[in-house]
Amino acid sequence: MKKRLMAAFFVRRKSRNKYRHFLSCKVLSGLTQLEKAGQIMIALIQRVKHAQVVVDGETVGKIDKGILALVGVQKEDHDKSAKRLAERVASYRIFPDAEDKMNLSLKDIQGQILLVPQFTLAADTKKGNRPSFASAAPPQHGEQLFNHFCTCIQGIIGEYGGEVQTGIFGADMKVSLLNDGPVTFWLET
Repeated sequence: MKKRLMAAFFVRRKSRNKYRHFLSCKVLSGLTQLEKAGQIMIALIQRVKHAQVVVDGETVGKIDKGILALVGVQKEDHDKSAKRLAERVASYRIFPDAEDKMNLSLKDIQGQILLVPQFTLAADTKKGNRPSFASAAPPQHGEQLFNHFCTCIQGIIGEYGGEVQTGIFGADMKVSLLNDGPVTFWLET
């Protein structure tokens, strides 16, 4: 640890490069930014009264009370990431109980879920005026993991009578919804 601390101090003093200093400090905390980057599968979930996805004028997915989940896949994501995110989404308590407190999950209410692939969630927006999609998964890998995520969700909420609808990966989709609350959360694995 002492060597790492000294190395971080040396890099900070010798170089004015903020990235190097940032990276060195992250090594001290035990997790480098490089280790963390791209290993987080993302879902932006919204509690909805109803939602639908239309592709080429045709409704391809439609739900009533439940969750609309926009799902982003990054390069380093894997099947385990997809499964963990599916468990979190299905179990996240965002629905009101009898006392109007958010204590019920999608499984508890036997609700519906509309899953929409959205690669723009993986964008890096920290610099400049244009997003970078360098951390987004390539289309083939993204589609495979999105499909695996859908299968995992179906396995979890299907046991309880919940219904899964999806958008179409890579399609130009028109998404409409009535957000209930509004209640919106950013979930990561």
